[in-house]
Amino acid sequence: MSKVSTPCTGVCRIDQTSGLCIGCRRTMDEIVLWGSMSEKDRRAIMARLGERRVP
Repeated sequence: MSKVSTPCTGVCRIDQTSGLCIGCRRTMDEIVLWGSMSEKDRRAIMARLGERRVP
């Protein structure tokens, strides 16, 4: 199984209302911890990103 690449789009700005990055839709904690997360945890986050709304 191959590694999940980062969902980062290079647009790194946190929306103050939602607390999500407007580029990748991750929370600040998810962004900070991404490199140390297990592959299982990364895949779980990636699966939920499409459901997250950023104004």
